[in-house]
Amino acid sequence: MEAEELLKQYAEGERNFKGITLVGIDLTGADLSNANFTRANLRNVIFKDANLSGVNFREVSLGDASLNGTNLSEANLIGTSMVKTDLTNANLSGANLRGSNSREANLNQADLRGANLTEANLSQANLTEANLSESTMIRVNLIRAILSGSNLEFANLTNALMNESILEEVNLTNGILSGAMLSGSNLSEADLSKSTTIGATLSEANLSGAKLRTTNASWTTLRGANLSGANLFRAKLSWSNLTGAILVKAVLIDAKLNKTNLRDADMRGAIMPDGTTFP
Repeated sequence: MEAEELLKQYAEGERNFKGITLVGIDLTGADLSNANFTRANLRNVIFKDANLSGVNFREVSLGDASLNGTNLSEANLIGTSMVKTDLTNANLSGANLRGSNSREANLNQADLRGANLTEANLSQANLTEANLSESTMIRVNLIRAILSGSNLEFANLTNALMNESILEEVNLTNGILSGAMLSGSNLSEADLSKSTTIGATLSEANLSGAKLRTTNASWTTLRGANLSGANLFRAKLSWSNLTGAILVKAVLIDAKLNKTNLRDADMRGAIMPDGTTFP
């Protein structure tokens, strides 16, 4: 089917385009809101600035497609393939991307507020300055993904895979990271205030200059992590493993360190829970 025929049928009231093939066609600026494209082949299609709000893209192939600036709010993207797809500045607020594959996709500055990304594959995706506030990201795959400057406030990242991801200056306040894997990740200058990381693994992670005020990091693995200059005011670190961690000039005022393993940790200049400075 060609673009002209699709738009003609839509204008006449047709909404069911289930299973069709539209490889490589240009639908820039088109209004196809609430259409059903379940299991359609839409590889390399150009949807730039299109209105696809409420669209059913379940199990659709959108690999290498262009959705720059596209409105996909409340869209159904369950099981959708979006490998290397361009979603720069796209509106995906409230969209359901459960189990979707967006590996190496470009979601730079995309709006994903309240989106469901449970078990989605976003490995090596670019989510720089994306808005993921209040999103559900349980068991999401963000290995080696770039999330610098992104907003993850109140996001649920329980059991997420985030090894070697880049999270510089990310906003994770009030986020849930329990059981998440963040070994080797870069969280420098990140804000994790009031977040929960119980049982998370942050071995060799870079948390230099990070804000962890009142963070619940009990039972967390921070072995070899760089926490130099980090603010851990009133943070809960009970039963956590900080073996070999770097805590140079870190602020630990009123932090809970019950049964915390600090063997071989570098504490030079750190401000301890009682307010004294470590030699």
